[in-house]
Amino acid sequence: MAFGIDRKTLMTWKNEVSNGNIAIITHYWLDDRFPGCKTVTKVGCSDYQKLIRWGKKYGLRKEWIHHNPDFPHFDLFGEKQKQILEREDEWEQINKFNL
Repeated sequence: MAFGIDRKTLMTWKNEVSNGNIAIITHYWLDDRFPGCKTVTKVGCSDYQKLIRWGKKYGLRKEWIHHNPDFPHFDLFGEKQKQILEREDEWEQINKFNL
């Protein structure tokens, strides 16, 4: 279940992804499969090859892409999530979610 983001933020992320841009969004999220993780960062781009290249910079494998037909994306959790957000200068998201 996702929470902690507003509709405008979500729509902006979706538009950026649809337009072939790398877009990053973080939200609170609880899933029993990932104990201890309270947030997830989704990094999406409709240009699959561009998303693969972006992921390679951070050691992410293309097999880890969530193949949502409209919004392909990587899901980032834990320490890797924070490291990537820092390298991408996503300080607003880091601060908002106390990462």
